Amino acid sequence: MTKENFDFLIVGAGFSGSVCARQLAEANKKVLIIDKRDHIGGNAFDCVDTNGILIHPYGPHIFHTNSKKVFEYLSKFTDWRFYEHRVLAQVRGQLLPIPINRTTINKLYNKNLDEFGVEEFFANARKPISEIKTSEDVVLNSVGPELCDLFFRGYTRKQWALDLSELSAGVAARIPTRSNDDDRYFTDTFQFMPSQGYTKMFERMLDHNNIKIKLSKDYREITEDISYKQLIYTGPIDEYFEHSLGKLPYRSLRFEHEHLDVANFQNVGTVNYPNEHDFTRITEFKHLTGLSGKGTSIVREYPTDIGDPYYPIPRKENENLLREYKIMAENESNVHFVGRLAEYRYYNMDQVVGAALTATKKIIESDIK
Repeated sequence: MTKENFDFLIVGAGFSGSVCARQLAEANKKVLIIDKRDHIGGNAFDCVDTNGILIHPYGPHIFHTNSKKVFEYLSKFTDWRFYEHRVLAQVRGQLLPIPINRTTINKLYNKNLDEFGVEEFFANARKPISEIKTSEDVVLNSVGPELCDLFFRGYTRKQWALDLSELSAGVAARIPTRSNDDDRYFTDTFQFMPSQGYTKMFERMLDHNNIKIKLSKDYREITEDISYKQLIYTGPIDEYFEHSLGKLPYRSLRFEHEHLDVANFQNVGTVNYPNEHDFTRITEFKHLTGLSGKGTSIVREYPTDIGDPYYPIPRKENENLLREYKIMAENESNVHFVGRLAEYRYYNMDQVVGAALTATKKIIESDIK
């Protein structure tokens, strides 16, 4: 049987793989992109449910970036719907803005502080930490013990199955604290959602004569049936090496989707539950996607150790194991490890796109040489 020839085999049809595929295809490379799932888009895949509401089966994916380059690149494949994400946290029987802001403090403590008063409140509440090592250090240094326990500690235990003191500082550093009334979850320059959804965007990205798509297949099942010059791998780096040095730990999520016969379930896109319930948050999709149908559709997220890998766990011992896998990766000929799982990094979507653009630029340049 004659083998089909490709310049590149790309494993994984999420953001990393799809961006790489498009860039290489436009550089006149013949690409096969493959995914174990039965759809493109990875965890950002979305679809219209039976009630006509556009939902995210793998939990909410909200696009935001300060990178004009990334925004303009994706704009080639989608129009946008302006959307600023807002999140409330259920604390002491109230729904309060998160990130913590002036409204949060005034409602929680029944005060009427101005911005200066809130800054003074934080200054008195915080516990100064001379050397920031953990996420607990970050939060205590920012808002002090009480707010740490109310808003962060319980949520972290559910999300990571670890205490704040056991996580690297970078996790908590992602969430700011504000003294004004800005209740946006993100403050990036570009905050939009693909107007027709992520899946439509991926379909346009992969619509190229030099790209062939194969779904519902593990790449190891087809390597004997095709030939390729180079491999781009976007899956878990330890899985590529068959966990020969041990497993890198990940946290996964179990999603509980529900449709309700009401116009709206909550006033914002997402409500966090840091202290009550086994789930961490509830997202109502019509806020995010703007596509309204009959009733409303929500999802509850239950963190777990079982299931597809979602979040690399940022701890020192995991970084040490990753370093060993990276040494092995550097010795792999014509194999490129790109993306959140392949690099074992807690990237946002825009960071994934930026990294994929950088990686393919280097690959194309080295191929020309």
